Amino acid sequence: MFIAKVIGNVVSTQKNVKFRGMKLLLIQPYISRESKLEISGSSVVAVDSVGAGAGECVLFTQGSSARLTAATKDAPIDAVIVGIVDTIEVDGKILEKP
Repeated sequence: MFIAKVIGNVVSTQKNVKFRGMKLLLIQPYISRESKLEISGSSVVAVDSVGAGAGECVLFTQGSSARLTAATKDAPIDAVIVGIVDTIEVDGKILEKP
């Protein structure tokens, strides 16, 4: 699993039938550097399986694991949001989310 920030929505009116009813979000993964979270330079389109929204810190998974949720089973999915992060603690300190 990875941690990311939701930075936007993706709207697609023409898509594979297995995507119908799925909410797509644009997320930007975090990297951990010197006990701080920093935004990485890349972004990912992920299916939202938990009701996340813009600005939230989320857990996501990629690859074949993304197709293991009830909502994404047998769909051509490469990334899915599986949780909304409340806090992150490293070395006894709660990290601020950028």
